[in-house]
Amino acid sequence: MQVMEAAKMLGQAIQDSPEYREYARLKEEIDADAGIKSLVNEYKRLQTALQMRVLSGQGMEGEDAQKFQSLNMLLFADSRTSGYLMAEMRLQKMMADVFGVLTQAAGMDIPLPV
Repeated sequence: MQVMEAAKMLGQAIQDSPEYREYARLKEEIDADAGIKSLVNEYKRLQTALQMRVLSGQGMEGEDAQKFQSLNMLLFADSRTSGYLMAEMRLQKMMADVFGVLTQAAGMDIPLPV
């Protein structure tokens, strides 16, 4: 079997997985509500910005950190948004595990953050 053929099969297996199906279902619900979708997008933007600050050696203090904390509390208090964000994390974990298997098979040492 060719590598790309196997990759396409893996892609289909991912789409057939319970993790992906749950994520896709919840994402559709979030995307249907413009207000909630906007809050989730802002949460993700702030999360990425804060992660970049930490990676560059800067702290997590400031207005963005306060906004992120407020959004975090708001989004995880709502069962729809918390369910979606948790489903997304489970899918990301599965994808990280797949990436680990692939890099190990290729003999590459690419450590992933825990």
